Amino acid sequence: MRANVVSQRSLGDGAFARSTSVSEFSLASSTWSWYNEKVGVWGSNAFSASSLLEQINTTKDTSDFLWYTTSINVNDNSNHLQAKEAVLVIESLGHAALVFVNKILVGFGYGNHDDASFEFSQKINLNHGNNTLDVLSMVVGVQNYGAWFDIQGVGIFSVILGDLKNANQTLSSTEWTYQPKGPPKEKLIGLQRLGWRKWAKVGLEGECLGLDNMSLANSSLWTQGNAVPINQSLTWYKATFQAPEGKGPLSLNLASMGKGQAWVNGQSIGRYWPAYLSPSTGCTDKCDYRGTYDASKCQKKCGQPAQTLYHIPRTWVLSGENLLVLHEELGGDPSKISILTKTGQEICAHVSEADPPPCDSWRPQLGFMSQSPEVRLACEQEWHITSIHFASFGTPKGNCGTLSPGSCHTNVLSIVQQACIGKQGCSIPVSTANLGDPCPGVLKSLAIQALCSG
Repeated sequence: MRANVVSQRSLGDGAFARSTSVSEFSLASSTWSWYNEKVGVWGSNAFSASSLLEQINTTKDTSDFLWYTTSINVNDNSNHLQAKEAVLVIESLGHAALVFVNKILVGFGYGNHDDASFEFSQKINLNHGNNTLDVLSMVVGVQNYGAWFDIQGVGIFSVILGDLKNANQTLSSTEWTYQPKGPPKEKLIGLQRLGWRKWAKVGLEGECLGLDNMSLANSSLWTQGNAVPINQSLTWYKATFQAPEGKGPLSLNLASMGKGQAWVNGQSIGRYWPAYLSPSTGCTDKCDYRGTYDASKCQKKCGQPAQTLYHIPRTWVLSGENLLVLHEELGGDPSKISILTKTGQEICAHVSEADPPPCDSWRPQLGFMSQSPEVRLACEQEWHITSIHFASFGTPKGNCGTLSPGSCHTNVLSIVQQACIGKQGCSIPVSTANLGDPCPGVLKSLAIQALCSG
């Protein structure tokens, strides 16, 4: 048994997506400013504890970040650390962490969708005397369902330092320094209205300063110049852009960035993580969903990021200059960021004489044979059909974007143009009475491809 789905297609596979009208505007010529986030605890009123604290309870979930800072002393009398080289092993409940030794980035660890916890292991070099270890633990969304979700913690829970002779020293119970705890729960609601970050000083310094706010767009905190730092962790970037004209949707192409968060005119458009790639294997060009369900069926874009385009609502965009702020955690190149807008959209439909009529036309006691199937086309709101790129009744071949006439063909372009041009949507009955009969006795279908624009 086979199920037929009679519906319009718009953006589908990659080949068809390329035929869609898209305009791209580079931000390479924009004037970029930046602010380098300080590594480690930055507040004057930090506190210490002889243990590794759970992150959410410490920040009261008012920030995605928590600095864990301690010191490692290497001297000639040390029992375990005679050499400068050591192996650092950090275990975390999730979700990711940047690790710095003596304020220099030595690595990045992270979990995955199925298991947020991870272990970070890295050979490091230590100086004789005092060394600093700073770990920035990051949360990437908190689970809000399932058993015991409200008590599942995140953050660092074990730090072990070993020398090259396999002698280990635990740092988990040494003195660790943190930013002040988040505000009490009973004060959270009021403080969020007033700007909790300036009260609590939790997380990153840039968060506390409010670098994502439009009020600081012209602040002297920002550095401006031609030598914009690229591929540098913990960097805030700022630029302005003019929104493309038209009514089409806007998106921000962040394929050149690593991991972080973006704001447009003070509004967050979400976290981004293009540096996180899907598995390189498991994809196939052949796709068939029939049979038993399997999550691995029809996988595409192996070895690629899950998302590189981030939607910017038109209602957030101003008619003049717009402010873009990025907080880049891993490192990226902001000069390669671009703004995309759709100036048009290809839509198509392919309906056979044997297909059922639209469900909203069904009538009790009548059955399908007394009604004709229809090709229905509809543009997005405020767009209308401006041209018909293909229209054939008979045995057309191919898929949306690659349609061509078959051995049985009658050109119905004028009929479709009269019914659809200038309208937001249209409907054409699939019947020989309406379209003619180029090949009697042969099952025929109507295929149409059209362009919508504003």
